[in-house]
Amino acid sequence: MKQLMLGNAAVARGLYEAGCCVISSYPGTPSTEITEEAVKYPEIYCEWAPNEKVAMETAFGACLAGKRAFCAMKHVGLNVAADPLFTMSYTGVNAGLVIGVADDPGMHSSQNEQDSRHYARSAKVPMLEPSDSAEALAFAKLAYELSEEFDTPVLLKMCTRVAHSQSIVETSDRAEPEMRPYEKNIAKYVMMPGNAIRRHPFVEERTRKLQAWAETAVVNRIDAGTDQKIGIITSSTSYQYVKEVFGDTYPVLKLGMAWPLPKEKILDLARSVEKLVVVEELDPIIEDHCKALGLAVSGKEVLPLEGEFSQNLIAEKLGGTVHTGRSIADPIPPRPPVMCAGCPHRGLFYTLSKNKVTVLGDIGCYTLGAVAPLSAMDMTLCMGASISALHGFNKARGAEAEGRTVAVIGDSTFMHSGMTGLANIAYNQSNSSVIILDNSITGMTGHQQNPTTGYNLKGVPAGKIDLEGLCKAMGFRRVRVVDPYDLKATDAVIKEELAAAEPSVIISRRPCALLKYVEHEAPLTADPVKCVGCRSCMKIGCPAISIKGGKAQVDDTLCVGCGVCEQLCPVQAFRSTKKEG
Repeated sequence: MKQLMLGNAAVARGLYEAGCCVISSYPGTPSTEITEEAVKYPEIYCEWAPNEKVAMETAFGACLAGKRAFCAMKHVGLNVAADPLFTMSYTGVNAGLVIGVADDPGMHSSQNEQDSRHYARSAKVPMLEPSDSAEALAFAKLAYELSEEFDTPVLLKMCTRVAHSQSIVETSDRAEPEMRPYEKNIAKYVMMPGNAIRRHPFVEERTRKLQAWAETAVVNRIDAGTDQKIGIITSSTSYQYVKEVFGDTYPVLKLGMAWPLPKEKILDLARSVEKLVVVEELDPIIEDHCKALGLAVSGKEVLPLEGEFSQNLIAEKLGGTVHTGRSIADPIPPRPPVMCAGCPHRGLFYTLSKNKVTVLGDIGCYTLGAVAPLSAMDMTLCMGASISALHGFNKARGAEAEGRTVAVIGDSTFMHSGMTGLANIAYNQSNSSVIILDNSITGMTGHQQNPTTGYNLKGVPAGKIDLEGLCKAMGFRRVRVVDPYDLKATDAVIKEELAAAEPSVIISRRPCALLKYVEHEAPLTADPVKCVGCRSCMKIGCPAISIKGGKAQVDDTLCVGCGVCEQLCPVQAFRSTKKEG
């Protein structure tokens, strides 16, 4: 059956059709929907793991047991899972193992633009790279065939445009292979140095075999052109842009296998054209490969190393027709991202900003605490780094910093990689105050469950981590819980814990305002007679509040009645719209 399908949904369908049985992932845009779509198939066991490393190791365990398995993550998540990836390259697999990784050129929701193809080359595992939904489905199935034929994990590389765009796919029935027998094999699976050194030659020989396979693989094809002046080598969404700009004018080598790359196929194209051009987003992986073959090739001297490509960019740089479209006479005002109306983090960040606290932040929607007018964050690096960095910051600056520096980290991020940093504070004893922002969900990636929520991926009641008990068990005597909607209490607790002469944890607990099951208070309204236009309410940057005619005005379609603005108003101009009785 043919249907329009999102790229991530097409991957999930391919996993289903290929007979995948176990999926363990950590949510990360733009990869999240793969697992959310896969869980709709009852034949596949799906879960959210605490982090990407655990997810990959869980998937490896399932493939070792004899069932086809999968894990998904975004590009920065692969950094977390790199440790098992590099060693799994040596062990190989039993049943097929596919690892989905989604890159984010343009950094739509990421802290960097890293190119995951480096991991395929460094770990010496094959990588497939679809350019549309149909290939996403087909390549997911092909990845299992390659995994089992060549005894290797296989990387399936998506990117934002392929993951989040739709195209036509044709579905088929599920074909689940029989469970492979598990056989104890110490030499293959126990990677102590004596065994690992004997597995390395296997990895190199496997790469040579995979490169030979890439020479004739249908996923690497040459589209004929009418003009041999230029030959283009490309992959992924760049292929779509090239075809839209040039059509069938120039011959195009479309590489569906991102690593290992073919040699003879590239040399054949080079011999048939006057000039060779490589079009690839981010790093010059293909271009460098061509240069290593002794070819004169152009690419990154005209195409950028950063950002997403587009049809117009390709046309502008390579001589195609640039389409200007319609221009807008009036400039569009900037719309920077803000925390939602009623966001529980707003009151906490306001309090930290008011007290001029140095805030070492983490990855999550609360990173928006760095945005004006709150401007309440000094650093964001990677998942879990806030706590570890706080410890180092305080060790370096001592008492000068300890009384006015905190780390903030979300509940999901804390479970992902914050616990080890907290253990370091407890073990090596810096006088540090850590604030866990417990909004009872994984907010930034679309409300996925995590080990602190008490529910699993399907919404079924599951094991629930007690944050207070966990922190106390790790050695913290001072563990406080505050409601960030209560500014006075939040202010008092922060001051007390910063003044304390020992490490402490503050849990700022209030569910995300966007959760469907959260009951809100009636919206507030601002009395134009009482309002004096002092703009105190604007200090929190709530999108439900604006100033019109010099007076505060509340958008009752956004306001959730959290009352934070009410606590800031010196003239009590805000009141609830709730009707008495």
